[in-house]
Amino acid sequence: MTAITTLTDGLAMGESARWHDGRFWCSDWVAGEILTMAVNGPDAGKPTVVTRSTSLPFCFDWTADGTMLVTGHDGLERLGPDGTLVAHADLSHLSDYGWNEVAVHPSGVAYVNGINFDMMGADGMNFELGSERGLIACVTPDCDGRIVADTVAFPNGMAITPDGATLLVAESFASRVSAFDVDDDGSLVNRRVWAEIDGGADGVSLDAEGALWCAAQGGAVRVAQGGEILQRIELDRPAFSVALGGPQGTTLFMVANEWNGPENIGKGPRTGVVYLSEVEVPAA
Repeated sequence: MTAITTLTDGLAMGESARWHDGRFWCSDWVAGEILTMAVNGPDAGKPTVVTRSTSLPFCFDWTADGTMLVTGHDGLERLGPDGTLVAHADLSHLSDYGWNEVAVHPSGVAYVNGINFDMMGADGMNFELGSERGLIACVTPDCDGRIVADTVAFPNGMAITPDGATLLVAESFASRVSAFDVDDDGSLVNRRVWAEIDGGADGVSLDAEGALWCAAQGGAVRVAQGGEILQRIELDRPAFSVALGGPQGTTLFMVANEWNGPENIGKGPRTGVVYLSEVEVPAA
């Protein structure tokens, strides 16, 4: 049986698991906080608030120079020297519904995605209204943005292969991960199904063998290209995001929350937990 431990708990709604600069990071969407914490030593699991966002959802990634980029309602923000978020790239002309995940390519291009429908309003009562409305936008280093993929079935976690050649995106409504080739100008081409995943897919993390860890309703799954499930880690609540990291790159961080539908986000107890498990293959 896979050993599972708890790094921290009491999150209102944990998301956006990341490993960066020797620390674990995540979002708390309901609290509006980006958190970081050590994984070893006396302060292990004690969250520090890095910055606050007024958007929901919001996720983050870093450019090569260490600048934190954060998704928001109007596009991308960046973390300023004073610890507040400032406007970075306005994408409001591309969607009225805000932006979710972000992944920064080695070229400096940032890919951001959005579901492109009102999950928290009337559309959220009938998810079929938004089943194929999702978008992926490309934001250049000089902050120009354009749509590079559409008809994405509720885009969620994204990963870019270490060579920069391929972008993977979880399509939660379709229970699959799709792949795109990345052109020199940042365009996404040659769209294809990378793997079908029963139970959906949310946040993702690539390992050094090219397999993908995916957050799913039952916990976390490691899937190979083509769809073979290589490993499952069952949790007591749905996983929303995963990240490989830790000192050896073999710690799988799993952010999990109880889920009672979009109409109940922010209501009830704080059920967000960050679970840990050691795996064999390190991060890519």
